Amino acid sequence: MNNLQKNTTTVKQKANELGFSYCGIAKAEILNEDARRLEAWLNQNLHGKMQYMENHFDLRIDPTKLVPGAKSVITVLQNYYPANTQNPDTPNISKYAFGKDYHNVIRTKLKHLLRLLNEEIGEINGRGFVDSAPVLERSWAVKTGAGWIGKNGNLINKQTGSFYFIATLIVDIELAYDDPYAKDYCGSCRKCIDSCPTEAILADKQINGSKCISYFTIELKDALIPEEMKGKFNDWMFGCDICQDVCPWNRFSKPNTELLFEPIPEILNFSKKQWASISEDAFSQIFRDSPIKRTKYAGIQRNLKFIISK
Repeated sequence: MNNLQKNTTTVKQKANELGFSYCGIAKAEILNEDARRLEAWLNQNLHGKMQYMENHFDLRIDPTKLVPGAKSVITVLQNYYPANTQNPDTPNISKYAFGKDYHNVIRTKLKHLLRLLNEEIGEINGRGFVDSAPVLERSWAVKTGAGWIGKNGNLINKQTGSFYFIATLIVDIELAYDDPYAKDYCGSCRKCIDSCPTEAILADKQINGSKCISYFTIELKDALIPEEMKGKFNDWMFGCDICQDVCPWNRFSKPNTELLFEPIPEILNFSKKQWASISEDAFSQIFRDSPIKRTKYAGIQRNLKFIISK
């Protein structure tokens, strides 16, 4: 086994030891085709009021601008599918937000992974990215063989579905590269398209972000949600999983084993009445380590009133 193969084996072994569900590697290069798709999406204003999507365009498509001398892009997946479900009378919350904030959990793991690689391989410069940085993580996931992009815009793995966080580690060493995922197993299925109550899923795997329930309940910072969306939220108070819940490939999803993703009891059990009566101090205390804090207390109350008044 030469050094290239040995180092690649080390990367995947350490990622597995840290609990990542998948690890694949691609050559660091400019994403020209993805750049054209992103530009077209932005030009159609399908990102709504998410102006941050317009920023750092050059960084999104060129990994060497994020890590000088970058040679490899490592993609890891972290399963977040929960073993528990919410009680029937609770307002719906996206499964990814059941436990502790994944940004912190995975960022810590990526730093640990980079430390281990420095110990095992030698000096490596690299940076880890988890959703909140200008990286096209789904594109890199496909390039590293993790799966294909479904009609709902999510990365889908044939064996395990789509309930995964995608994280990226860009490094300045050459590794053995995986083959891109070349097939699309969505076929003629339209379950996600037909099930979306706001018609946010368009043709050609495009998502109208400005019509997505997750956009309204998380990204939109306005004091009010547009009236034309009344009655379309299906009781979703934070995020939305409809297009994933109906996806046939998610019948293969298995509960995650990450202890930090254990559901916060209030998320599983709080009724709408309890959510409506919670104080801001209690909210801040209970959800201090939760992704729900992103919407803030005022946002949760806005969302709750909107779904109650349908």
